[in-house]
Amino acid sequence: MIIYRDEKFRGIGVPKKTPKNKTKSHAVLIKEKGKIKLIRFGQQGVTGAGKNPRTKKEKIRKASFKKRHEKNIKKGKTSAAYWSNLVKW
Repeated sequence: MIIYRDEKFRGIGVPKKTPKNKTKSHAVLIKEKGKIKLIRFGQQGVTGAGKNPRTKKEKIRKASFKKRHEKNIKKGKTSAAYWSNLVKW
């Protein structure tokens, strides 16, 4: 258990939900150049891929997200888009 800024995390690289945060739905700790960094990602209240990701509408939403954030996702673990893609989409 890691405590960072009064929040508890299971470990580095393990995302968690943040229901008390006003704007972001998830948070994760990463280690970059020997320092621990907090990354918040995901819009609060938005489901990402939706309840049934197999429908045509949800497939289009998913493809649009991945295309729109393609460059940021490629930045790797230091990018909020990377974690959002991994967890929510």
